[in-house]
Amino acid sequence: MSKYPYETIEPKWQSFWAKNKTFRAVEDPSVPQDRRLYVLDMFPYPSGAGLHVGHPEGYTATDIWCRLRRHQGYNVLHPMGFDSFGLPAENYAIKTGTHPEATTVENINRFRQQIQSLGFSYDWDREVSTHTPEYYRWTQWIFLQLFKKGLAYEALMPINWCPSCQTGLANEEVVDGKCDRCGTVVERRNLRQWVLKITAYADRLEKDLDLLDWSESIKTMQRNWIGRSEGADVLFEVENLRDETGKPLSFWIFTTRPDTLYGVTYMVLAPDHALVDKITTPEQRQAVRDYQEQARRKSDLERTDLAKEKTGVFTGVYAINPVNGKRVPIWISDYVLAGYGFGAIMAVPAHDTRDWAFARQFGLEVIPVISPSGKPESLTECYTGPGVMVNSQEFDGQPSEKVKKAVTAKLEKEGRGRLSVNYKLRDWIFSRQRYWGEPIPVVHCPEHGIVPLSESELPLRLPEVKSYAPTGTGESPLAAIDNWVNTSCPVCGKPAKRETNTMPQWAGSCWYYLRYLDPKNTDVFADPNKIAYWMPVDLYVGGAEHAVLHLLYARFWHKVLFDLGLVTTPEPFQRLVNQGMILGENGQKMSKSTGNVVNPDEIVREYGADTLRVYEMFMGPLQDSKPWNTNGVAGASRFLNRVWRLGESSFSDEAPTKTQLKVLHKTIKKVTQDTENLSFNTAISAMMVFLNEADSFTSFPRSLWRTFVILVSPYAPHLAEELWEKLGEKPSVSHEAWPVWDEALCQDDEIEMVFQINGKIRSRLTVPAGLTPAQMEELARRDSRITALTEGKTVVKIITVPNKLVNIVVQG
Repeated sequence: MSKYPYETIEPKWQSFWAKNKTFRAVEDPSVPQDRRLYVLDMFPYPSGAGLHVGHPEGYTATDIWCRLRRHQGYNVLHPMGFDSFGLPAENYAIKTGTHPEATTVENINRFRQQIQSLGFSYDWDREVSTHTPEYYRWTQWIFLQLFKKGLAYEALMPINWCPSCQTGLANEEVVDGKCDRCGTVVERRNLRQWVLKITAYADRLEKDLDLLDWSESIKTMQRNWIGRSEGADVLFEVENLRDETGKPLSFWIFTTRPDTLYGVTYMVLAPDHALVDKITTPEQRQAVRDYQEQARRKSDLERTDLAKEKTGVFTGVYAINPVNGKRVPIWISDYVLAGYGFGAIMAVPAHDTRDWAFARQFGLEVIPVISPSGKPESLTECYTGPGVMVNSQEFDGQPSEKVKKAVTAKLEKEGRGRLSVNYKLRDWIFSRQRYWGEPIPVVHCPEHGIVPLSESELPLRLPEVKSYAPTGTGESPLAAIDNWVNTSCPVCGKPAKRETNTMPQWAGSCWYYLRYLDPKNTDVFADPNKIAYWMPVDLYVGGAEHAVLHLLYARFWHKVLFDLGLVTTPEPFQRLVNQGMILGENGQKMSKSTGNVVNPDEIVREYGADTLRVYEMFMGPLQDSKPWNTNGVAGASRFLNRVWRLGESSFSDEAPTKTQLKVLHKTIKKVTQDTENLSFNTAISAMMVFLNEADSFTSFPRSLWRTFVILVSPYAPHLAEELWEKLGEKPSVSHEAWPVWDEALCQDDEIEMVFQINGKIRSRLTVPAGLTPAQMEELARRDSRITALTEGKTVVKIITVPNKLVNIVVQG
């Protein structure tokens, strides 16, 4: 039996597509706006491991969809590139001395070869790599716009610090409080950092999610990260302590529950809150310092883990509750972070689970102020719901929801509080103490402070270095290159120093979708006309692991560019789809440590790229996680071999019979609708059904086969191109119009009618399609089984569903 010769056919057509630029996108003004599509994959980081089988899942999905849409007459932009700055290449450079660029370029070449071997219809003329000066020139340019708009600033910020490696670590590099490279206990250090004021856009980032065609789960993740909450800012004074001007020492807190203020029994400050050292009593000073040192060694994630045991230390002093004058002790605890809100909280253990646990741990007072019954009650656990106020002076007996506004109004009147909207979202720490990242294009002048470079000086290129190792001072390796660091001020010309921090890997991925629109432009980051032509992205596909940070940061940058009049849409990604994870055959996440990683190169060598594409789409719904199954790969291969063998048959020039046309048009309808809806597994099933039906054809009309080859082409493009050529047609099949089904030919002449009694199936009958409800009811009443089962019973009603069923409801 003839076997699909993918070894020769797939390279043949990949070469044809590349040579003829088959999938090049052009801004054709004659194409209406609603016939233009921008389809985007989350571009990969080119790791040394190369592609794994999870990458092609999303890429295949978008490729199939793009190919369908081109067949349907859409002008489709489908680009690919590489997110090529990153820590792995720098860590490899530290170990081996190999320049990160050399490693990165080598990895990109491998990734590109792997991607191209799978037959994806990318416009490779638009390829970008974020590490190239031609690209990061414009990343730096966008940074300067943020700086000029007051959205980029310097601040001392806490970072994870490894005293052994002498460098800062990302949160992901801290495991159980230790450096993941050397195992040393990690400390917290304040270092000079660049910060982007993403909080200025918090409200729009939250509200504009309503404009987007994203899953509710992803929107919820974004909303939770932004963390918008309404409440009150409340001012607490420290008892008997004043500043140097004689003004009472005080601090602000934010609460969403001002109705519970009468139940405050203690306050908690972050260990590194600015007030702690000023207010701590001599008797408590050593205990507080010891606790501060412990907290300094923990990451923010460890400190805020809800499951961990609550710890804390009393400062020795008290605050005064502004609503009732009550003294409440001030504690410090590491679950409160200085960088979040005011770095201080009020604690109401009667009505907050975390406060309840802390109070139980340290024997602190619990005062209920909200009761479901309206009567004061002792509590065995905290009550977090609404109710009636108790122990709340003039507010007793009132509904708690109304008291929120009343208490806030009272505080405002007395100058001790105000209405407030708070966000959990923090400003974005944007700098890294690394070499392999975009240089930040500013200088530090003793006279003029921070001065941006002229845009004409961009790109500010990374200099060559002898060592990629950290400096040991917390600065990046760039700080050790005197002839690069020492420069002159763009304003006064006097000696100045370059910024030595670099940008994080997120920077390049914040705007890459815009550079694809005009990747060779040396005058602007993208031609405004091309931005207007293609934006927004119509379909964005990638992993759910980027559901928060990448999407949030990209949306933030896009909104800044929108405010500057540089882009035409308020949001970058109109529709987002997250593909599910492909698991190992054991149902576990693929990883080297478990030995269940599947290399796509091996599948392509043994079965061909078309088989890998079809198998990954046939595994199950795109958005579901599913385990790899090698037997399933073989099944996909058998399907394509059946198609190949059928393509070697002799086709007749006869007109198709009505039966053949019905089989074809049902297939066209199913494949079209399911592919449009990204239901690729059921579209493949429909093509398999067509092959099974075709086995019964006494002759196979050429016109029928020609149409089927077009249906196959988005899924198995190499095979389809070869079969198209065998038909004597001119390549590429990608340029052919997609077939349109005739609805009349999709209707069955006969259907199987189901007869039910009280919702249970009791009989079936093959009947002509299109019967009226009266005719259906008559057939049901005459059915011998139905007659026997309803005899002597009262028919209450009869329900008919056209072309499906009759349900007789009886009593007795």
